[in-house]
Amino acid sequence: MSTEPTISPLQQRVQQQRAHLQNLLYDPMHRTARRIASVWGDREAVEDRLMDSMAKVPYVTFLYILDLDGKQLTSNASHNGLIEEKFGVDRSERPYFIGINDDHDMTLSEAYISIRANRPSVTAIEKIYIGEEVVGYVGADFDLRKLPITKDIYTDPSRWRQIKGDPSIRSQVFEQTRIKSRLDEQIETILPVMRELILENGVFHLKLHFSSSRATFWTMADPYRYQVVEYDDLIDPDICLAFPHHKYPDNAVVPRKDIRPILETFVHLRTADDTIYLRAGSINIFNGIIGLNFSCDGSHYIPHNEFLSRDSEFWGGM
Repeated sequence: MSTEPTISPLQQRVQQQRAHLQNLLYDPMHRTARRIASVWGDREAVEDRLMDSMAKVPYVTFLYILDLDGKQLTSNASHNGLIEEKFGVDRSERPYFIGINDDHDMTLSEAYISIRANRPSVTAIEKIYIGEEVVGYVGADFDLRKLPITKDIYTDPSRWRQIKGDPSIRSQVFEQTRIKSRLDEQIETILPVMRELILENGVFHLKLHFSSSRATFWTMADPYRYQVVEYDDLIDPDICLAFPHHKYPDNAVVPRKDIRPILETFVHLRTADDTIYLRAGSINIFNGIIGLNFSCDGSHYIPHNEFLSRDSEFWGGM
C-alpha cells in the first residue's frame, strides 16, 4: 500500500505562501496575456503592452514573451525600461519553463536561483491564446525579497524529531569510549551556575558542550549575539556578576521549576552509558525545545515536557 509523502509544517507554510501569491497574480497575468494577444506578431506593440503591464502586475521585476519552445521573442520589460539584450534568449532549460503545467493557464514556479541576480526568485508563466490555440507565454519574474509575506510569524511546532548525523561516525560508535572531560569533573559546580544564569540573569537559550567543556548562550539583554563561555569561567560562580539581573519571563514555555531537572537529565544522559553518551545539550525556555547531540552524531529535538516525563518515543529508543 502506497503512502503519501509527509509534508513538514514548514513546507505547509511555504504552500500557503505560494497559494497566496498565486491568487494575487492570477487576474493581472491573465489580463496581461489578453493585452498581448491583441497585438500578437508585432514586436514593438507587444513590448509597449509589456511596459504598460509593469504597473499592473504587482511586485513584478521583469516581463517578457516566450514562444512555445522557450525562446524569448521580446526584450525584458522592467521598471527602468526595456532590456534589449534579453531578446532571443533560450529559456527552455530554465526550471520555470520545464515546469509549465499543461492543465492550467498560469504556472507559478518553485523558487530557483536567478542567473542575473544570483538570488532566490520565482517566475509565473501565463499562456497566450489566439482563439483556442496557445501561441506563446508571458513570463513574469519576481525577486523573493520584494514579495509580500503574510504577517503571522512561522513557529516550529513542538514535536520530537531525530536527525541522523555523519554515517562514518555512526559506523564506528562502538569502537569509542567516553573520556571524562573537565566539565564532567566540575559538573556539581557548573550546573548551579548555569541554572542561576537562566533563572536570574536573562539567559533564554543555553547549550552545554560537555565534550569540549564550554557553553554557548543567548541573553535577553543582548539577544542578537551569543556568548561563548570557556571552562575557566564556567567553574567560577562570579560569572553571574557579568550579566544584569532579569526577571524570569512570564511568557517562557519552560516553568522555572523544570530548569534544574532538565540540566540534571543532561548529566544522566552524559554518564549513563560510556558508548552512546551526550556530547551537548541545549534548552530554549521560549519554545520549550530540548536539543541533544550524542556520540553517534545523532541529534534529537524534543519538547521539554516529553523530555522530563520519560514516557515518549525518544526514551523508548534510549
